[in-house]
Amino acid sequence: MTDSIHWPAVTAEVVRHLQALLRLDTTNPPGNELLAAEYLAGVLRAEGLEPQVLVSAPGRGNLVVRLMGNGQKPPLLLYSHTDVVPAEPEHWTHPPFAGEIADGYVWGRGAADMKDTVAEQLMVMLLLKRQGVRLERDVIFAAAADEEIGGADGFGVPWLVKHHPGLIAAEFALSEVGGYNMNFAGRPVYMVQVAEKGTVWLKVRARGKPGHGSVPHGDNAVVHLAQAIDRLAAQGLPYHLTNAASGFLAAAAASAGDSPLGRALLALKTEAGAAQVFASGALGPDLGPFLYAMLHNTATPTGLTAGLKTNVIPGVAEVVLDGRNLPGFDTAAFLAELRAVMGDHLEYEVTLDSPPLETPHHTPLFALMADALRAHDPSATAVIPYMMSGATDAKYLAPLGVPTYGFAPLKLPPDMKFMEMFHAHDERAPVDGLGWGVRVLYEVVVKHCA
Repeated sequence: MTDSIHWPAVTAEVVRHLQALLRLDTTNPPGNELLAAEYLAGVLRAEGLEPQVLVSAPGRGNLVVRLMGNGQKPPLLLYSHTDVVPAEPEHWTHPPFAGEIADGYVWGRGAADMKDTVAEQLMVMLLLKRQGVRLERDVIFAAAADEEIGGADGFGVPWLVKHHPGLIAAEFALSEVGGYNMNFAGRPVYMVQVAEKGTVWLKVRARGKPGHGSVPHGDNAVVHLAQAIDRLAAQGLPYHLTNAASGFLAAAAASAGDSPLGRALLALKTEAGAAQVFASGALGPDLGPFLYAMLHNTATPTGLTAGLKTNVIPGVAEVVLDGRNLPGFDTAAFLAELRAVMGDHLEYEVTLDSPPLETPHHTPLFALMADALRAHDPSATAVIPYMMSGATDAKYLAPLGVPTYGFAPLKLPPDMKFMEMFHAHDERAPVDGLGWGVRVLYEVVVKHCA
C-alpha cells in the first residue's frame, strides 16, 4: 500500500496544505476557525469524500470526515485543532501568517502547534482514499476549533463531545505532542505521549490583621502568604512514580546506556534516588525540570495580589497557583498534598480543574507506532512513552471512552527542540520532517485499520 506512492510528491503536497492553513489567521481569540474548516472541506470534497462542517458559534468551525471500513473493528480517530495563539510579528524572522519556506522550514504561527498535524492527518485521509485501502475500521479525521482557550465549555472538541459524540467515538485516537525525536546522551530517541497531568488552578489566600504600615505586628497577611510560598518553593510536593513515568525512565535509561545520564535516570525510579539526582543538578536546566514534573504533583506561583496603599498593612494576600496533578490523584488528593506544605490556616479556592489521563503503552497500537518509527529511523535507540505536564483536548474525549496517544510524527534536525517551538517566535516545521511524518503516520494507520 506504500510502494506505489511517490513520497516526494506527497511531501510537496502536505507542505502546500500547511502553507495554506498558516495563511488563514485563526488566532484565538477570536478564532475564526471556520476558515480552516472550509478549506479542509474543499480539499476533501475534491477527492470524493463527504466532510461535515459543524459551526459551534459564529466563525467557529469544526470539521469531521469519515472513511468507512467494513465494521469488523472499531474506529480510529485522528484529531487536531486549527486555532493558534497570538503572534508578535515584529519579533519574527518571517511573517507569522505568510507560510513562507526558508532554510528548509515552513515558517508560521501554528507550524508546530498544530497545523502541521492538521496537514499530516489530512494527507493521510487523502492517501487512504486515493489508494483505495480496504479498511476493517472506520478512520475519522476531526479538525476542531478552540483548543488554546476553550476549556470544558469551548467550541471545539468539548462541543463535539456534547453535541455530536457519535461522530468522533472511537477505540483509540491519535493527536498532538508525540512521535518526534530528541537526544538522550547524544543518542536519538522518539517520544510518544501516553499520559498527561491534570489541571488544578487555584487561588490561595492568607488573612491577617490590617493596620498602619508604621506599626509592624506578627499577624501580617503578606508575611503569612510569603512564608507559605517559600515552603512550597523549598519543599515542593511529594514524589510519585506513575506507570507512564516508570516506562519512560526504563526506556530512556536503556537508550542512554551505562553513562552518567543512564545511571541518573535509573536512580529516579526510587524516591531517595530522585531526591539525590535533583539536588545534584546532574540533569541540567532542561531535562531536570521536565523529569521533576513527571514525578511530582506541582503547584507553580504565577500571580500575587496584596495591598492597596504603601502605609496600610492589608487584611488579605492572595497567590495564584498553576497546579498539575499526576494520574491517580484527583483534585482532593492534590489539595491535601498542597495543604500539608503551605498550611491549613490558608484559604484554597479552586478556579479550574480537569482530570489527569493515562493510556496503557503495552498495546498493539503502541507497538505499531514504535515499529514504524524505528523502521523509518534506524538510528533511533528507543521509542519512549512519556507524560506531558500540560494538557490537550484528550481530556474531553476520555469521558467518551476514547483514549489518546500523542502521535503526530515529525523528524527534527539534531539542533531543534520541538517543544521550544510551541507558542514561540519563529515557530516552524522542517519540510523533510513533515514528509517523513506523513509516511510514518500513514503506515501506522494502514497497518492498524486495513
